Amino acid sequence: MQTIKAAVCHAFGEPLVIEEVRLRAPDQGEVQVDLEAVAICHSDIIYAEGGWGGSLPAVYGHEAAGHVSAVGPGVSGIVTGDPVVVTLIRACGHCPSCGAGNPTTCETPYDGDTGPLSTSDGGKLHQAMACGAFAEKVVVDQSQVVKIPEGMGMDTASLLSCGVITGVGAVVNAAGLRAGQDVVVIGAGGVGLNAIQGARIAGARRIVAVDMSEEKLDTAIEFGATDGVLATGEHPWRSAKKAMGRGADAVIVTVGAIPAYDQAPRYLAGGGRVVMVGMPHSGATSSYEPVNFAASGQGMIGSKMGDTVIRRDIPWMIDLYSQGRLKLDELISNRWSLDQINEAIADTKSGSARRNVILLR
Repeated sequence: MQTIKAAVCHAFGEPLVIEEVRLRAPDQGEVQVDLEAVAICHSDIIYAEGGWGGSLPAVYGHEAAGHVSAVGPGVSGIVTGDPVVVTLIRACGHCPSCGAGNPTTCETPYDGDTGPLSTSDGGKLHQAMACGAFAEKVVVDQSQVVKIPEGMGMDTASLLSCGVITGVGAVVNAAGLRAGQDVVVIGAGGVGLNAIQGARIAGARRIVAVDMSEEKLDTAIEFGATDGVLATGEHPWRSAKKAMGRGADAVIVTVGAIPAYDQAPRYLAGGGRVVMVGMPHSGATSSYEPVNFAASGQGMIGSKMGDTVIRRDIPWMIDLYSQGRLKLDELISNRWSLDQINEAIADTKSGSARRNVILLR
């Protein structure tokens, strides 16, 4: 049992506390990763605020990269020293979802209360999202890591663990966008910019970004949007349809705001799909008229982590990055130390950051 530094949440809505915690050695099928970078995702913030409930005390963080420092029994294809990204996608490989090629919805439960973390005195410490990556090291299942090229920046690589695969995957995997189709992306934050990139890479004809900030719409154009629409305007869906000349084949909702979900179907063409990515707080609801969907052949689908198969999709995205076709470095707004994590969270909550990254080494 070793001692590491981690940012611990003791009470929802309170600042995280940097303290020493215990981390056990990797067990069957597990690997230990010495982290060098972890990005801050809005999901971490919502959990820490109590928006989805959960067990406390807890260590959040799930968008990380580092080097493998130990492997447990039964691990194959990964050795000590390998540079990897660490994801929250823990897949058993044998449940119906995994067997159908959908590891993001693995049906085998994981109890973070009994994971590798414990408090300094041996008490319960919840490993949130099967990661607990706001820490110097993690122990995770081998299914959660993917090797990356030697020399790739860890701050850049960490973004592939969640924000990039979620945005790109929502378009490519969940929406199944074909070349020449039209897309509306609601929300031009970190995930939204990657949905825009996914649409560009997939060959969309028109990509309309919708956001409440002119500055974010300007950034969306830099990442591949053909048009920008202010969500604060009257009937923004009319402006989007005017830009496209029709409704959208896919509307990607990347924010957890109920007004965005209420309005999303208004952007659709007949036969189009709303892809639900952004996650509102538990208990928040939207309402729709089913007859409109039935009469127009439209639909709504949820997409968790971009329906990603990490060992298929992350190497592909790294290759796109190496070709200059996928922007990653430009997604990083600021870099912080672990001791500055509460300031980094506050900056993320302000809405101005694309992605804040904590550097651990």
